[in-house]
Amino acid sequence: MMKPKVGLLPLYLKLYDDTMPEIRSAFSGMLNGIVARLTKFGIEVHRANVCRVRDEFATAIAQFEESDVDLIVTVHLAYSPSLESAELLAATQLPLLMMDTTLDARFPQSVDPMRLMYNHGIHGVQDLASVLRRLGKKFEIVAGHCEDERLFERTSVHARGALAAKCLRTTKALRIGETFHGMGDFAVDDNLLREKLGISVDQIGIEPLENRCATISKASIAEEYERDCEQYEITASEDTHKRSISVGLGLRKLINDGGYNALSLNFLAFNDPDSLACTVPFLEASKGMARGIGYAGEGDVLTASLVGALQRAFGNTTFTEVFCPDWAARTLFISHMGEVNPQTAAKKPRLCEKEFPWTPVHNPAILACAPKPGPSVLVNIAPGPNDTFSLILAEMTVQPENELNCFEDWVRGWLTPSTAIEGFLEVYSRAGGTHHSALVLGSRLPELCAFASHSGLDYSIIR
Repeated sequence: MMKPKVGLLPLYLKLYDDTMPEIRSAFSGMLNGIVARLTKFGIEVHRANVCRVRDEFATAIAQFEESDVDLIVTVHLAYSPSLESAELLAATQLPLLMMDTTLDARFPQSVDPMRLMYNHGIHGVQDLASVLRRLGKKFEIVAGHCEDERLFERTSVHARGALAAKCLRTTKALRIGETFHGMGDFAVDDNLLREKLGISVDQIGIEPLENRCATISKASIAEEYERDCEQYEITASEDTHKRSISVGLGLRKLINDGGYNALSLNFLAFNDPDSLACTVPFLEASKGMARGIGYAGEGDVLTASLVGALQRAFGNTTFTEVFCPDWAARTLFISHMGEVNPQTAAKKPRLCEKEFPWTPVHNPAILACAPKPGPSVLVNIAPGPNDTFSLILAEMTVQPENELNCFEDWVRGWLTPSTAIEGFLEVYSRAGGTHHSALVLGSRLPELCAFASHSGLDYSIIR
């Protein structure tokens, strides 16, 4: 999981420095406190000098762009005329959050009138927000006192959402094989993915993977085997396990060499048992998710890119599919052939052999596990009419497994939606949800809404 980076932009009025220069020093503690509280929430802060006039704003924004921050956070220390900064903030591609705050927690009738000079930044926010709206610049805003933890919790929500949005729009995805013939829901032209979402796609056959597999040494395989034995419960035979490691390390090298951060495999492309790529590398696809490499099956680079962005920004994210309803128990069964992020596992994953009747290649080793019980969010990115995309979000509860579980060699899980499963399924399909999704563990709905906002995606919440 990556750390969000924000550019903190303090705004002020040059007139005050010219006529009452002693006032500005009172805001030093406030700014230091804001930096400290953002840092406490796991945010890396790049703080600009206090800006008053256009040239100062231009310098600060250029520094933020050079530092590749995920989000600009503005703080009005006092009134600041919007036309000094608005066009520059509107022109940058960096997302924007306005922190609407003041130095003092109270401003009662008995207050010294001079405290107005330290607490009127909010009407500078109003000036700037109004002009940015007219300029068509999207922004978010959080309001509260500068020592209120809720203000910084909400700011951190937007920082992580903005980070996820950047991860999505800078995705470089690899597709091995063609998309699964006839699957239409996630089938989107690669050029459209680049144009609308910033996702670039390379599609290859098996030969480049075979070439990388040829470079993998026996020593590397042995080292990976030992690491697996420490991390997983091993039931697969050594031959099956090491065969999957060999192909998996070849895939890892292919991903690293190409600088990819999302991957999708069409398992039907693996069809030669005598090839160096003689098994489907489900094991490495699972390990890759834990490292932040997005994954989805059947050539679906759209969902793979979503999974990778969410994993890098939030962690505890896995590719999944909703397979079967349990109408009586009000749960939904999730699974896939052999791909799961082991970071999400409730207990040590089982590394086992998976029967693979679909092509002549050898049986793969997979990681079998269920996700940690508790709150989660199912996230789907749905292609829509007129070359649009939207997010579908649904809060779920992952159910604990019981002693009657018959799926110990499967990727599996049981989810309870926050609404009746009949209603969930109806609304989900009306919204165009695909059969490939991401599952994010934890109560991450606010961050995911922020992700949608900073990505420019419409979203709906199934409640």
